[in-house]
Amino acid sequence: MPTLQSLPQEKHRLSESTGVLVVNLGTPDAPTAFAVRRFLKQFLSDPYVIGYPRLIWWLVLNLVILQIRPSRSAAAYRKIWTDEGSPLRIHSQDITTALREQLASRRPGQFCVELAMNYGKPSIASAIDRLRAEGVCRILTLPLYPQYSSTTTASVSASVAHKISTLRQVPETCFIDNYHDAPGYIAAVAASIRDDWAKNGRGDKLLLSFHGIPMSTVARGDPYHEQCRQTASLVAEVLALGEGDWTLAFQSRVGRDEWLRPYTDETIANLGNDGVARLDVVCPGFPADCLETLEEIAMRNAELFARSGGGVLHYIPALNAREDHASFLADLIEQQLLEWPE
Repeated sequence: MPTLQSLPQEKHRLSESTGVLVVNLGTPDAPTAFAVRRFLKQFLSDPYVIGYPRLIWWLVLNLVILQIRPSRSAAAYRKIWTDEGSPLRIHSQDITTALREQLASRRPGQFCVELAMNYGKPSIASAIDRLRAEGVCRILTLPLYPQYSSTTTASVSASVAHKISTLRQVPETCFIDNYHDAPGYIAAVAASIRDDWAKNGRGDKLLLSFHGIPMSTVARGDPYHEQCRQTASLVAEVLALGEGDWTLAFQSRVGRDEWLRPYTDETIANLGNDGVARLDVVCPGFPADCLETLEEIAMRNAELFARSGGGVLHYIPALNAREDHASFLADLIEQQLLEWPE
């Protein structure tokens, strides 16, 4: 039997610091079919993402989707890949670093901040291990999903809960499930649009494009649709846009099921058919630029707009590591701590 002296020396008394777990969706490790296949298998095996019966979906995923889609997606990733790697990972890390600096300047020594991906690396489990190694007394999880959906936010919550359930010494936990109408978030999105207009001029119309989800998910009570509409309306209000100055749509649909409408690609094609000379597109649901913004919108849909008779599609970048974005996230965390019972 081991003696007390022979046991591993661990931090049994927790410090007074708070761990902040910043979580984004994830990305392949490389723009190759092999890496994309591994990423997609983990992503599309999540029951929160795909609600089909497990056996049927396993057959479809492994015998059809993972045989075809990885090479196509890898080609798309190669168009946006940088020398430093995946844009989503780079921007997510920059956001995490900026948030860490904001919190350190406000409350020195009180926060440990780590980035995790729900799929791929760095994993949620490994990030929690790093926070625990620092001896944090509680962990606050911040998913980088402004609008709540069971397909994204709830999946992160489940992943965090699973990891926490394996720990011998369970820290207090708190979870920020959305910030779709938070004044600081709306102000940052509006400011990013104003800044872009000041630099590049203003288009004839502004399209606010959000990631879509299946209508079946909405029918089961998911609030995502309404939260996206609230976000778009609030941004338009802050920018003092008229009803004809902006529109909303949903992108990135896959499969044959009905997804949230109107669809972004159909909306862009229709605006091109109407002869719009310049279309500005912003994606407020994506805090970090990624495949869906840089390739799908700024490249593929820009080509669609031109083919449909439109002029120029101008993509307005995501918030990324803007100072007002990091400052808002720090405010959000501090507010959550005020509501956390002592």
